[in-house]
Amino acid sequence: MLSGTHRNSLQEQVIYGRPALEALTDLAKAFGAHRLMITSTASLAGPGGLAQRLAKDSGAACVGIFAGVSAHSPREGVIAGAAEARRLGADLLVAVGGKVMQLALWAGVGSVEGLGAYRVGPGPDRADVSKLIPGVRMVAIPTTLSAAEFTAFAGVTDVSRRAKEGYGHPLLAPRAVVLDPAMTLSTPPQLWFSTGMKAVDHAVEQLCNPVRSPYADALAEAGLKRLAQGLLATKAHPGDLDARLECQIGMWLAMAGASAGRGLGASHAIGHTLGGSFGVPHGLTSCVALPAVLRWNERVANDRQKLVAALLGNPELSASDAVKALAHALDLPTDLAAIGIGPGQFRAIAEHTLHDRGIRSNPRPIKGADDIMEILELARGDAQPPR
Repeated sequence: MLSGTHRNSLQEQVIYGRPALEALTDLAKAFGAHRLMITSTASLAGPGGLAQRLAKDSGAACVGIFAGVSAHSPREGVIAGAAEARRLGADLLVAVGGKVMQLALWAGVGSVEGLGAYRVGPGPDRADVSKLIPGVRMVAIPTTLSAAEFTAFAGVTDVSRRAKEGYGHPLLAPRAVVLDPAMTLSTPPQLWFSTGMKAVDHAVEQLCNPVRSPYADALAEAGLKRLAQGLLATKAHPGDLDARLECQIGMWLAMAGASAGRGLGASHAIGHTLGGSFGVPHGLTSCVALPAVLRWNERVANDRQKLVAALLGNPELSASDAVKALAHALDLPTDLAAIGIGPGQFRAIAEHTLHDRGIRSNPRPIKGADDIMEILELARGDAQPPR
C-alpha cells in the first residue's frame, strides 16, 4: 500500500501573468509594507537595468537597491545585504536572489562567521533555527528558471572552505512569488536556458525518486512537459511571452513537488559540488550531471526513465539521450570537459559529493566515492556504461 507524508510549503501566494509592478504594489499594500529594498545582481542594477526600472516605478516606496547578489550566494553577500536592509529600515525585500538575507535579519547576524551557526546539519556550533522570530519577509520576482523562490531552503557558499552549505526555515520561502514573463526578456539566453535545465533536473529527479509521492509525481509530470515545450518555443521565438510564462509555470510545478520533502538525487548532489567548490555556473551543472546520472541509474529505474523521455517528447530515446537532445537544442554543454572539469578533479568531486544528502535519494544506491567516480566518467562524454 502506498504511504508517506507530504509537507506543504508555507508560501502564501504565487501570482502569474500579471505585470510585476502592479502585483508588487498590491502585495505591499496587503502586507502593510512601506519601505521596500530591492536585492539584485550588479548587472540588473545597472543604468536601465531591471532593478533600476522597478525602483523608479515603485517611487517613494523603494528605499534602496542592494546589488551584491552573485552566483552561488557567498556568505559575504548575504551579510552585506542584511546590513543594508537594516540601515535602510526596510520592511519588505523584493528579490532577484538573496533569500538567506531574511534569516540573517531575523537572527541579527552581522558577520560572515556568525551566519555559519544557522546552516543545516549537526555540530556543537549550531544555533537553534526554530527559536528565531521571523521579521522582514520577501517577495520574489524571478528572472531565471532556477526555482529557488519556491522552497524554504537555500544554498550559500562558504568561500573560505569553497563549500556550498544549506540553510532552512519554514518561512524562508518568499512570502509571495510574481511570475511576470516580461521581466525575463533581458535575461541572457544561456542563463535562461541553463536554469531551465536546472528546472528539468528538479522534475526528472522527482519522477525517478525511489519513494513514490502522488502529489510530487503529478506536478513533476506536468512541469516537465511544460518546460520541454516552453524552452524549445523560446529558443525559436525569444520574445514569445506565452512561451516564457509556460517555462515559468513549468519550473514552479517541478519545484512545488520537490518541496514536499522526499529529496532529490545524485545530479543535484554533484551539481552542488561543481557549483560551490568549482565555480561552475548554476544550471550548467544539470546539463552535465543529469544525463550521466540517468545513464548510471538506468538499470534500476527504467520504467520511470521511459516516462521522462516521453514527457520530453522523445519516447524513442533513453532518458539520458532525451535530456542531452534538449540541452543540445538549447546550445548547452553536456560533458565535463566543456565546462572546464578534467579527470584530475574527479576524485575530489566524488569525495566531496559523498557528504551531500542528495545521494541518499538516488534510485540506485551510492555506496561510496567510487560510484560517483563512475558517474563522472560517464559525464566525460567518451565513457562506456558501467557493467
